[in-house]
Amino acid sequence: MAPLGGAPRLVLLFSGKRKSGKDFVTEALQSRLGADVCAVLRLSGPLKEQYAQEHGLNFQRLLDASTYKEAFRKDMIRWGEEKRQADPGFFCRKIVEGISQPIWLVSDTRRVSDIQWFRETYGAMTQTVRVVALEQSRQQRGWVFTPGVDDAESECGLDNFGGFDWVIENHGDEQRLEEQLENLIEFICSRL
Repeated sequence: MAPLGGAPRLVLLFSGKRKSGKDFVTEALQSRLGADVCAVLRLSGPLKEQYAQEHGLNFQRLLDASTYKEAFRKDMIRWGEEKRQADPGFFCRKIVEGISQPIWLVSDTRRVSDIQWFRETYGAMTQTVRVVALEQSRQQRGWVFTPGVDDAESECGLDNFGGFDWVIENHGDEQRLEEQLENLIEFICSRL
């Protein structure tokens, strides 16, 4: 049974490494489909909000790509893992509350337990999308390997998942990316 919120027609779970372009891709899709049809959901949103409350931090600053967020990233990852171990669906349930659009794009799926929760809850309406980018492309976008972050489950939990329904290559070839987005939009529209 679906939790609070409307029943979606399609749930796309996006995953990928830091600076692979997950947010770029989901925001591009939403801008083309319209915010009335398509909601971008971020598992990290309720995690950061709860973490900020419990630790007396500035929630808004944890949402941006700042050094403020980076200063707390490792501890936030540890804290989030503890929450998930106690309740694997904790953050998943929070992001779907009150969502009424028929298409949901979860922009930051990081763990097999996230995929399992959405598949168990929404069944065949759930599809997985892996956004991949060459290390060189990620570095050009500002990525630098950070021990304890880039080798943690939050970044590597889906590396061996395999069987993604869609793989979007975001290596910097705008025409190739556009072709892939058009194919995905065609599929999304077939579900409306």
